[in-house]
Amino acid sequence: MKKNKFTFVITVLVLLFFYFPITILVVNSFNSSRFGSIWGGFSLKWYDKLFNDRNIWQSLKNTLIVAGVSTSVSMILGTLSGYTLFRYKSAIQKIHVSLIALPLIIPDILMGMSLLLFFIALKIQLSLITVILGHITFCVSYVAVTVLARLQDFDFNVVEAAQDLGASSGVILRKIYLPLLAPGLISGGMLALTLSLDDFIITFFTAGPGSSTLPLQIYSMIKFGTPPVINALSTLFLLITFLIALLYQRINTRRQ
Repeated sequence: MKKNKFTFVITVLVLLFFYFPITILVVNSFNSSRFGSIWGGFSLKWYDKLFNDRNIWQSLKNTLIVAGVSTSVSMILGTLSGYTLFRYKSAIQKIHVSLIALPLIIPDILMGMSLLLFFIALKIQLSLITVILGHITFCVSYVAVTVLARLQDFDFNVVEAAQDLGASSGVILRKIYLPLLAPGLISGGMLALTLSLDDFIITFFTAGPGSSTLPLQIYSMIKFGTPPVINALSTLFLLITFLIALLYQRINTRRQ
């Protein structure tokens, strides 16, 4: 009995540790005072400033462009890499495995500096394109690893049976490979999308003028002291995340 109470208390403390700061952030987004330690009354002025701040929405647009393009390209390259690693065994594949694993273990700051030096050596001007290329370098690895894990349970007898029945390569791709690999492909894509949206360090080194993403914009705003607007922005993201999770839960419930 005492053990159960102890476990309950620890669980509550952990939940408070995680969610209390988020609660404070949401409350302060409606605080008319600029300082979170002082309650100045309920107000929506920070949301008004947020919706009228062009820099934030431009950086959000850049973030969505970078995340969308890098995730799409990474899903294609990562799927091909995962399939190649699983299907073909040779000495050169060991080098391939190392290239896929390196972005997963190299510190982000080292990768960001390496990409910056690489672009400078090739005299490539830093822009949104260099940010996309930087994000692809690490997103590909996560997709490849996820797809490779999915292939461990893949039954290639189905493919051979389809070939025996005269199915073309296009039909096999659409009717067999894509449906069976879809869970791993989607999981890898969602992971790559999340990492791309959240990345700061690599983006910091590869971004040029006019290519600032939302994490960089938030960092800049914090340096110049505008946290209330950031509280409003964070609250909106929390609301969107909650609605997506709720929608996903309802879809799963209906399927069951």
